[in-house]
Amino acid sequence: MKKLLDLFRAPPGAATQSLYAALVREARDKHWYVEGKVPDDMDGRFALLSSIVALTILRLEEGSEEAVRASVSLTEGFIADMDAQMREIGFDTTIGKQVRGLVGALAARVDRWRRAKEDGSSDAWTAATRFSVYRDGDIEEPVLTYAAEQMRRFSERIAGESDALLLRGDL
Repeated sequence: MKKLLDLFRAPPGAATQSLYAALVREARDKHWYVEGKVPDDMDGRFALLSSIVALTILRLEEGSEEAVRASVSLTEGFIADMDAQMREIGFDTTIGKQVRGLVGALAARVDRWRRAKEDGSSDAWTAATRFSVYRDGDIEEPVLTYAAEQMRRFSERIAGESDALLLRGDL
């Protein structure tokens, strides 16, 4: 009976599919790769998308009970997508080692962005951007400043959205 009931449950992340699609579109925006000089490779795209997802998780955690539940769904959807992407390019994810690494990478970004938002200073946002987007690598200061400002603007933009609009993916 339990197996039968499982067929009627939404897959992980289903509640936030529209939101996740909007976040992917945001992470694909050309300015991140041109002005922000995020490496346009698998690592760079992952770093940027996971940074944007992390900021969105934090915003959802500040919302209604439905938004808080959606933060879990968004996390599940992100992990499921990354797992599928890894399988598609040939990674063996049967053991789950890579997937656990993805979860850890997302959690580290959520923690770093949480601290930056609490601090609120430009230095904190710059440090979070260097860690989250550029993985503490060398990046030109004007480029880092640009990316940090864009991350702050993204965070402010979603903070100003209602829970309902955000959950629908209306960014």
